[in-house]
Amino acid sequence: MAFIDEAKFHVKAGDGGNGCVSFRREKYVPKGGPNGGDGGRGGSVILVASKNVQSLIDFKYRSHFKAERGLHGQGKDMHGRKGKDCLVEIPLGSVIKDGESGEVIADLADEGNRCVAAQGGIGGLGNSHFASGANRTPRYATKGKPGEERWLKIELKLIADIGLVGLPNAGKSTLLSKLSAANPKIGGYPFTTLEPHLGVLHLPYKRSCIIADIPGLVEGASEGVGLGHTFLRHIERTSILLHVLDASHEYAVPDFKTLNRELKKYKEELLERKHVVVLNKADIADEKRMKNLHTYFERKNINCIEISALCDTNIDQLKELIAALIVHQS
Repeated sequence: MAFIDEAKFHVKAGDGGNGCVSFRREKYVPKGGPNGGDGGRGGSVILVASKNVQSLIDFKYRSHFKAERGLHGQGKDMHGRKGKDCLVEIPLGSVIKDGESGEVIADLADEGNRCVAAQGGIGGLGNSHFASGANRTPRYATKGKPGEERWLKIELKLIADIGLVGLPNAGKSTLLSKLSAANPKIGGYPFTTLEPHLGVLHLPYKRSCIIADIPGLVEGASEGVGLGHTFLRHIERTSILLHVLDASHEYAVPDFKTLNRELKKYKEELLERKHVVVLNKADIADEKRMKNLHTYFERKNINCIEISALCDTNIDQLKELIAALIVHQS
């Protein structure tokens, strides 16, 4: 099933119920006063962030959400019942935007966060509100106001502590499978990963952390080139970025510069995260090249570790480095 991380949907709040025109009808009281009740308020459409929802797949099958209208007022000062709210559960990390302007309305990152997507209309007033000395028998009431309605866009940003970034075929998916119990598709050709994957890294005596592997970036990804641009937002919430480089490739350093350039173009704050360079495929890399790479990143004061995800080389050491960074930032 395809990974869906954005969707457009329509919300319609309930209309308010109408006020009632009514008069007291009692024996021996030929001209009873007004007793029309008010209309009930319409229900609202409310978005609720829930850990029980993992994707936006439900929006593929349902794109309209409507709350109940308020009931009309009745005689004997009986007010109409309020319409029931329509509660829509969405994944943690959802960003809600106006469907037309693109303006961000809410960022629901935590369990239980709520957003009123469409406010219910207020109920109309019964004729009892309009009695006065000049008019003791008002024969009019007001209608309920219509509920809000609009198109919204929802974008999902994965909630992860660590983001794996790298060019296609750098070995990110293999690394994710070794760091966690995730089972992403793995292959020896570019763009094996066509959607983000999450894995949980269990650390001894420390809290577990979530790792997000996004499709490989390419030059121009921040402008929409390749596959990775669609998923760049999934690393916005991460606090640690692992730059996975193919150390056997002579362009490892230019690849690193490309990654940083695209991250900066997309969102400059990403460069303020903690960064670790993972020199993958060390088992087939030239020894002299590996030494030069270590020297290059040490001079830039960037954490650097060589591994072989395929052969499990230094995977435990990488886990220890991640654990130390997690503790340091807590």
